[in-house]
Amino acid sequence: MRSSTYLYCLIILVSLLGCVSDTDFEQVDDIAFTPEVTLNLIFFNLNAEEFFNTTTNTPRLTVSDTTALVFLENTTITGSIQKIEFEFNFTSTIPRTFQADFEFLQNNNAVSYTTSTVVAAGSAANEVATLFVEEVEGQDLDALTNASKVVVRITIPEANADLTGLLNLQSKATYFIEY
Repeated sequence: MRSSTYLYCLIILVSLLGCVSDTDFEQVDDIAFTPEVTLNLIFFNLNAEEFFNTTTNTPRLTVSDTTALVFLENTTITGSIQKIEFEFNFTSTIPRTFQADFEFLQNNNAVSYTTSTVVAAGSAANEVATLFVEEVEGQDLDALTNASKVVVRITIPEANADLTGLLNLQSKATYFIEY
């Protein structure tokens, strides 16, 4: 009985040594952990009435909003980001085109990165979608990761008291990270 136990132990030991002998432990430095993190970025629902001031009876051609970029406050993460992909999904029932400008600002409000797109006009009978995708890499990525907030400015070419409809934005940012 004892000799069979020794035999089993010897077989297991030889099997383990055979598996380990071909292993190159220096390859452990070549292992990369590459998660993709997708976070909601900006969202809003603008009514066409927000582009006209009824008190002063004048158009308000630009509406803006500021959003903090909390994810970029972690320097361990920002140093590992390889690429950021922004996806901005607009839907409009307002019969006007829009200019959408995005400014990424540092804590001192210095501009780190900018991008923009044109949003297609819609109508009450036809909601129109505009998808804008922006990939940021290289030197632009270095500048962008210094940002602490993003300001979106929506500009309409003309507005009046009779303008109706909605402009919606939903966006997300996908961070491609490598450790």
